[in-house]
Amino acid sequence: MPDASNGTLNSHVPDGPVQDKWDKHRFEMKLVNPANKRKFNIVVGGTGLAGGSAAASMAELGYNVKSFCIQDSPRRAHSIAAQGGINAAKNYPNDGDSIWRLFYDTVKGGDYRSREANVYRLAQVSNQIIDQCAAQGVPFAREYGGTLSNRSFGGAQVSRTFYCRGQTGQQLLLGAYQALMRQVAIGKVQLFARREMLDLIVVDGVARGIVVRDLVTGKFETHVADAVVMATGGYGNVFYLSTNAKTCNVTASWRCHKRGAYFANPCYTQIHPTCIPQSGDYQSKLTLMSESLRNDGRVWVPKNAKDTRSPKDIPEAERDYYLERRYPSFGNLVPRDVASRAAKERCDSGFGVGAGLAVYLDFRDVIKRDGEEVVRAKYGNLFHMYEKITAENPYKVPMRIYPAVHYTMGGVWVDYNLQSTVPGLFVLGEANFSDHGANRLGASALMQGLADGYFVIPYTIGNHLATTSLPKVSDDHPAVREALENARGRVQQLLDINGTRTADSFHRQLGSIMWDYCGMARNKDGLTNAIGQIQELRQEFWKNLKVVGNGESLNQNLEHAGRVADFMEFGELLVTDARHREESCGGHFREEHQTAENEALRDDENFCYVGAWEFKGVDEESTLHKEELEFKDVKLATRSYK
Repeated sequence: MPDASNGTLNSHVPDGPVQDKWDKHRFEMKLVNPANKRKFNIVVGGTGLAGGSAAASMAELGYNVKSFCIQDSPRRAHSIAAQGGINAAKNYPNDGDSIWRLFYDTVKGGDYRSREANVYRLAQVSNQIIDQCAAQGVPFAREYGGTLSNRSFGGAQVSRTFYCRGQTGQQLLLGAYQALMRQVAIGKVQLFARREMLDLIVVDGVARGIVVRDLVTGKFETHVADAVVMATGGYGNVFYLSTNAKTCNVTASWRCHKRGAYFANPCYTQIHPTCIPQSGDYQSKLTLMSESLRNDGRVWVPKNAKDTRSPKDIPEAERDYYLERRYPSFGNLVPRDVASRAAKERCDSGFGVGAGLAVYLDFRDVIKRDGEEVVRAKYGNLFHMYEKITAENPYKVPMRIYPAVHYTMGGVWVDYNLQSTVPGLFVLGEANFSDHGANRLGASALMQGLADGYFVIPYTIGNHLATTSLPKVSDDHPAVREALENARGRVQQLLDINGTRTADSFHRQLGSIMWDYCGMARNKDGLTNAIGQIQELRQEFWKNLKVVGNGESLNQNLEHAGRVADFMEFGELLVTDARHREESCGGHFREEHQTAENEALRDDENFCYVGAWEFKGVDEESTLHKEELEFKDVKLATRSYK
């Protein structure tokens, strides 16, 4: 178990040069022989890229796996929504890429707040991911000669992003799904759809299973195992409006946190610069336009404030291509946090278009240069989606975009083995904190999910199983019964309130507080105010919530209520983390800490660490533990994309 007894976390990163750490560690870990693998049972929560690939890989090795998803099919995991691509250091375009450059770009892109060893491993296995997925039949875009094609993404000056038009997440997920269902067919994986994880079973300090609720029948189930793998995604929906699917939530991670798993860097939330602006209060989510569009689209606003002319009537001399002006080296392909803040600044200064909270993403020049058919071949489905939502033809008029909550870099703290502070609980993909620092570069989410699932957890979980005493646990064990009753009691508590307000109304209000005080810009007074408002709202929630229906059947009001209850608790921790971190870095922008040019101003002397929080009680102050970060190979420097 990671040692946190002195307040400092041990990440168990192996010694030696960063290039050799993973190979050295794989050799030194204990193994489980093939015959013995059949004796171990593993629970996997989530069937997205991380969870699906992990379940398939571990079953392929011989373990008995139970796989759980909240959707009606693993194919509906939110990984399917990823559009733009997946990074790898293949250097097919011969433009100077390498494992080391991908490593460097990712550390720099995360504003020097990630763990070097994990990031290097991610870059190291990236090439294997492409080979694996191509072998599965994932239809990556190809050049005329048949070689795999690459395009650029933000934060890099090379083309390293592999893609399937604008459907990369969908195609990669189908590859993992095929691998998973093959194992289901041969009996090595039991699949449980429409289940929500409501508690973690911990026996003698070790994770030994989960409690789930069948969302169709309302029945509670306990599933004991020798290890638990959680790959349940991020928590962006704490802001209510985000690019995430409505089922995305923090519940699984938060229930693990309340059982002893530390939560790291929750304030690191990513704002994506290319979302379709909100059009009304009726909306329940926002829609993302892929970052890949910034390869060919040019971002601009009128040079004259409050210019209401049609974009076609604004001549070139009166257009401000502000990203190209401010960041000439990277232009429209600056990282997401930089592009988002720049868009906000232009709109706040009165140069926004449409209703004032948007900027243009214009394809006029590329269509003129390459022709509409070339653009349609690259981005046709994205353009079609934009037109269906806005009733505007982006081949004829520029897209209107504005930043919105997207990905979350924070998550459950894990060591180099992807194991949390609860032994036997492993956390993968967006649900952990480990690889992206304070800002995720585009096309790195799919890379991390598949790296964790295909190439990391199959090794590291074996070490746990080979070195840990795991006595048999039955469903009538006191710890199992206690977790079951805890989950049942919380659901019944929600049903018994019988107030007057819906869960959705509470969620909207919470999201408004989070966005107003802890969104793209934050300051100490606002964060302190937000904590007080969240506490008051949570008190009202537990007095005045109204859940119609009962708990013995499909009841989406009840589902939502449970998730909002967790968001109420988690939101306070997120804001607390943002208030304690007196610096700006990546997606965490404190107004008190910025340069003269309004760029993020880090404080490496006082905050060059991972902040991991230990749960002490709902109304108690969480305890902060620190994992000090060392940068031996990518030297600390002020991030510049100029």
